[in-house]
Parts: sequence; structure tokens; C-alpha cells
Amino acid sequence: MISVKNLTKAFGAKLAVNDVSFTVRKGEVLGFLGPNGAGKSTTMRMITGFTPPTSGSVTIGGNDIADAPIPAKRLLGYLPESAPSYADMTVTGFLNFIAELRGLSGPARKQAVDRVIDMCFLESVVHQSVDTLSKGYKHRVCFAQSIIHDPEVLIMDEPTDGLDPNQKHEIRQLIKRMGETKAIVFSTHILEEVEAVCSRAIIIDRGRIVANGTPAELKSRSENAGVVHVRIAGDIAGGIAGKLGGLPLALKVTPLANVSGKASFRITPKGSVANGDLAASVSDLARRENWKLEELHTDEGRLDEVFRNITLSDTSK
Repeated sequence: MISVKNLTKAFGAKLAVNDVSFTVRKGEVLGFLGPNGAGKSTTMRMITGFTPPTSGSVTIGGNDIADAPIPAKRLLGYLPESAPSYADMTVTGFLNFIAELRGLSGPARKQAVDRVIDMCFLESVVHQSVDTLSKGYKHRVCFAQSIIHDPEVLIMDEPTDGLDPNQKHEIRQLIKRMGETKAIVFSTHILEEVEAVCSRAIIIDRGRIVANGTPAELKSRSENAGVVHVRIAGDIAGGIAGKLGGLPLALKVTPLANVSGKASFRITPKGSVANGDLAASVSDLARRENWKLEELHTDEGRLDEVFRNITLSDTSK
């Protein structure tokens, strides 16, 4: 549904976006991550046709956004940053106006407006003017305008910006449900949002893509991914660390706290051990040695650690 090829945007001598390429299929929710100034918003503006690229191309549903903008934008819903709207309109007036711009009229327009009011929980403010709304409600109104024509493709720049925790949860769940049938790209600084909603994530830094994969694939790049933590209680005299270190899948065993007859260890795996394999080996060893396990878990890795390592190392080059 979305195909971005060699997209580049220069502002004078500065390359804001540098040769970016990716695709998004229907049924996929792509998280777009990056530090401030990395080129996220500029890329999204070029995808929607709001900003022309210096070079490269974007197609939406097979329609080139530059050569065939009308059919491309018919398929597209866009929530830009800062949630712009007409402050002097009421919520219903603004949504009806947007629906009319999208070619809806009569019963179809009323049905579309009622649908997004319900989906975005706007019932209590429908008769208020936009300028009287809180930041969270203004953002919800602009989210509603982006989906009023039930688009096949959604581009959203910080869709949960300014929302309280309950509102964030509601919007995340809505994006996740819509992502089952649409192609969605949204930028965010909230890494837990990526894990909760996205089927894939791209990290962009200094205008270039530096990582692309599922949240699980990105977390597997963490230094702690696959590390096993174990705590053993009871009679712990004699060579537990040595026996753990003798496991074929164990690279290194680091003793941690030894308090009140309980010994804790951190076991680093050799190479790319499948998640759970090392923990299963530790469990088997404990059973053979009659150790009493109080804790045994495998670290999945942390997305925030991967994000920092990738972007900081890229910045230092």
C-alpha cells in the first residue's frame, strides 16, 4: 500500500532525509522512531504529498503521490503534528466540513461523522468550539478527521501527543484494531507504544534508516537479550557457579547477591541462543542437582537500550 523509494529531502546544504526506502503492506502497523531532528516528520510530509521531495518517489496504493496526487490522497488519512484545525468551528461543524471535503454527502456524511465521534470518544464535546477544548480533545478531533473517510492508508505524526494515560490507551487500541485492515505509519517517542501496537518498527537517525524489523527482532539486538537470571535457595555450598558455567550454552556466569542462603547468578549465553534454550538447560541442571529454584527468567532485551545504542553510535561516527 505504501512504497517509498530513495526518498531524499535537502534544505540547502542540509540533508534532512537521505535515501530512505521502505514499504508498508495492508494489515501492517509501522512505528517510525528517531531522535528529535532525525527526519521523521519530513519523511511523513513527503509520503502524504505535503512536502515535495528533492529526489525519490512515493506511491500510495500504486498511485504516485506526485504524478497522481488525487487518487493517492483519496486512499490516505493524515494526522500531522500539532493537530491543526479551525478554532472557531464546533466539533461537529469541523468534522462535517472535513467529510464534505472528502466527497461525502447526505446520509453517508452523517454516518461518517457519527462513526468517528463514537470511535474517538467525542460525544461530550460535539457542540463546543474547537478553541475551547483541552489539548487532548483537540488532538482527538484531529485524529477523527484523519479517519473520517475510512482510508486504507493512515499516516500519523505523534498520534498520542498530549493525551492522558487513559486516552493514550484508547487511541493505541484503536490504531491496533484499524491496523488489521489498513496500512498504518505513525511516529512516536514512546517506545512502549511500539511494543504494544506495532508489527514492525523503523529507526531513523540523521535522515537515514539505521534499523528495520519487528519489535522482537530489534530487542534481540540488546546486549542483555537472552541473558538468564537465576536465584537458588537452600544449601548452596559448593560449586554452583562452576556447574552453571559448564553448561554448553553458557558463555559466562556472573555471581550476584548472596543473601540469607540464596544465591543469584547472571548467565550470558553463547552466540545467538534461541530464547528459552539456556533457561531450559539451567532448569534441567537444577533438577539433577536438587537445587531449589526461586527465580528463573530470560531477559528479552530492551527496546530503549537498542534505540540509544543505535542512535548514539550513529551520532558518534
